[in-house]
Amino acid sequence: MKFATYLNQKFKPRLGLIINDAVIDVQNEAYKHNLMLPSDMLSFLDEWERNIELMNELLGKIEMSDEYHTEKPIKFLSPIPNPPSCRDGYAFRQHVEAARRNRGLEMIPEFDQYPIFYFTNHNSISGEGEIEVEIDHLDKLDFELEWAVLIGKRGKNINSNEADKFIAGFTIMNDFSARTLQMEEMKLNLGPAKGKDFATSLGPWLVTPDELESRIIKTEFGNKYQLEMKARHNGIEVSFGNTSDMNWTFAEIIERASYGVELLPGDVIGSGTVGTGCYLELNGTRARLAKERGENYQPVWLQDGDIIELEIENLGILKNKIKWNGSNHSILNKKKN
Repeated sequence: MKFATYLNQKFKPRLGLIINDAVIDVQNEAYKHNLMLPSDMLSFLDEWERNIELMNELLGKIEMSDEYHTEKPIKFLSPIPNPPSCRDGYAFRQHVEAARRNRGLEMIPEFDQYPIFYFTNHNSISGEGEIEVEIDHLDKLDFELEWAVLIGKRGKNINSNEADKFIAGFTIMNDFSARTLQMEEMKLNLGPAKGKDFATSLGPWLVTPDELESRIIKTEFGNKYQLEMKARHNGIEVSFGNTSDMNWTFAEIIERASYGVELLPGDVIGSGTVGTGCYLELNGTRARLAKERGENYQPVWLQDGDIIELEIENLGILKNKIKWNGSNHSILNKKKN
């Protein structure tokens, strides 16, 4: 199944189901068949297993009647606009290794010992459309090509060989990053914080695990998946990778994230950036190669008005436009008087 949260023609957020590229209102359609289903994703996830059973029943009734009402969304929001939390992992070795090599650093051995993640701002989650930013965010503004899982049931101290059962579905994730802010604050060995907390986009919809069964690569420590990943900047492809390149599975990240902590329905966990999946890595690689040739390289970053599209096979296309809010208020290099 494919679920979406969308704005309907009355500008109200609603939980939708994607059928044959059309959107149906889950609650309204269920009501017609004497079934009770919620109108928002978080409530749906709170009773995920029960609600999935009801959805299967609803789909059976729809298929028998071959009649259902379709909606015309104004826009797709994040599949879950208000997650209880949002963690982002660091699972692609190629990205980590290239970024460190471009800074003249050896690969950190701890990467292969345990999966790590950081918490980002769950109140700054958006879907498709405009991403409004401050002036400081435009100082080396970057995208990150990722995908993410939504947790479908509560769990604590989850073992990796059971963790895939806790995944409600998958979606595309763009972890927008203001690199100058990020590098400034991380000199203090804390963060990332202000370089990351202003915008993360998810979408366009949530794809349940059964939709990806043919793409599973089974491992001893949870499932990997074979899905192509692409990023386009103003229509030009700048990044290409595959979800199968993850060196840590989502199951392994869930195992670590749940250690001593209860994961909740609706929690978001990102994969981290795929190799070549951001300008921080791409610019560093291109600058290093240009230097070896005795050439100059002009780095590329996202600018006001730019469009960034992330596409993952079977998960759709997540499209955002950068919009400067017009304010010149800055916090960069602020000094205490």
